Amino acid sequence: MKLKQEPDDFQVEELTDVVPTGQGPFAFYRLEKRGWATPDALAAIRRRWKIEPRRLSYGGLKDRHARTVQYLTIFHGPKRNLTHHQIVVEYLGQVGQAYSSPSIRANRFDIRLRDLSQAEVDAAMVALDEVRAFGLPNYFDDQRFGSVAPGGEFIARLLVLERYEDALRLALAAPYEFDRAEQKREKVILGEHWGDWAACKEKLPRSHARSLVDYLVHHPSDFRGALARLRPELRGLYLSAYQSHLWNRILARLLEIHCRPEQLVMVQLRLGAFPMHRQLDAEQQAQLETLQLSLPSARLRLAPDDPHAELIHEVLGEDGLTLAGMKIKGIRELFFSRGERAALCRPAALRAQTEQDTGKRDRRHLLLTFELPRGAYATLLVKRICPQRSTKFTVG
Repeated sequence: MKLKQEPDDFQVEELTDVVPTGQGPFAFYRLEKRGWATPDALAAIRRRWKIEPRRLSYGGLKDRHARTVQYLTIFHGPKRNLTHHQIVVEYLGQVGQAYSSPSIRANRFDIRLRDLSQAEVDAAMVALDEVRAFGLPNYFDDQRFGSVAPGGEFIARLLVLERYEDALRLALAAPYEFDRAEQKREKVILGEHWGDWAACKEKLPRSHARSLVDYLVHHPSDFRGALARLRPELRGLYLSAYQSHLWNRILARLLEIHCRPEQLVMVQLRLGAFPMHRQLDAEQQAQLETLQLSLPSARLRLAPDDPHAELIHEVLGEDGLTLAGMKIKGIRELFFSRGERAALCRPAALRAQTEQDTGKRDRRHLLLTFELPRGAYATLLVKRICPQRSTKFTVG
């Protein structure tokens, strides 16, 4: 199966009820992009318009390998449009408050899966009926874990354990799949000259990494201070990635406990195989429909009779952590979010149709259209209906 072979094969659009009134201090924009991750696109917009990060607000992260539409606000932002290398920003008017994740009503997806056999299409159609009836586990999917190093280590876990130099080295020098050419060059320099901050500064071009190295030239052992100077969106990504992974493991363990083996199918995600339900009994369905699982953080206060307390402590203990210890010491701006996430996700308006592959007589395309609540991942649905291909997605 080929996923995202063309940018238009994967399309996502935020649906919002925000309507510009013409009044208010926040300029409201529509952002359409291809080939850009949301943080990179926003950084490009800030550079072009010379906007401080704290003035810009957006609702969610959208995939790099897709055509995406989302919205943002800029406090006292320019009342004009912008076009920049597959980024199109359209000024829509003024609003009274910043755009954020609660501003998103849902996300609408149009996805084309290519190179399927007829047997795979038939199996996918059966799985789609199961999803319509029983929903999906609401895991965080691979896009959430783009900051995770190839070895599977989390920067945020190192921060909690006060291994600040290791965390900074991962953040600045670890290679990632989608690094651009200039990022790869920077990381080679940092890897070869780590600790010799004067040499790093001399060889690095002007960049965010160079500004951190400049701090280390004058404070060579203050790795925590350098981490505190990382761009806010990067720090947020590191913490949310680890917290999301812990949450996924808690939900997976819960499904394994409460479902029979024949009710589960294992689906390969980037960080391992996770169970998804195929069918649910009425009692199981009722429990999952209303279940809100807490995100692990030091601010989470579990009631003595919380039925999931033991499970949460067990998963954290596997990483050498406690709930009270889920904090970053000495960096006040860094903390794990407090909140809950629905255990079950139900796609709305789910439709599917097939098409003959014009280049291959024995292969088919599957066209999917559906809506998901904010924070849910369309790629999970794809992996659920084609679990045998979930480790073999061809991107690009």
